[in-house]
Amino acid sequence: MTRHFSGFHMLALIVGFFAVVVGVNMVMATFAVRTFGGTVVDNSYVASQKFNRWLDEARAQEALGWNLTAAREGDRAVILLPGLPDATMKATAIHPLGRAPSIILHFQQVTPGKFRSAEMLPAGRWRLEIGVQQGVRTKNFVSEVPA
Repeated sequence: MTRHFSGFHMLALIVGFFAVVVGVNMVMATFAVRTFGGTVVDNSYVASQKFNRWLDEARAQEALGWNLTAAREGDRAVILLPGLPDATMKATAIHPLGRAPSIILHFQQVTPGKFRSAEMLPAGRWRLEIGVQQGVRTKNFVSEVPA
């Protein structure tokens, strides 16, 4: 016994196909919106106009030859080891997905070249935007602090 392939079957196939495509798109769009919490730059045109200046500033900072190591202590304080005595540190801890508010960190020199934050970071991964100043020389670092 043979079965017919009718117009109803074709309609069911087309409706089923598009239902799957729309459903998958909705799920993916929902995941995309819930997991990305911000923008890289607010205005890409303005950022493109500043790009060459940013490159020049980066080259000048690299010429200083400063290095920095960031770590976390047992009580969740952040330790910075730039190896520069008499430096001033400032940092902002930013959650990578933007789910937690940013935290401004203030540092105190523990030993020459070793700095400890007064604030504790909550558990999880954080990206640190660090500014180091020694006299008139400055350098900016970006570092990840593991969980």
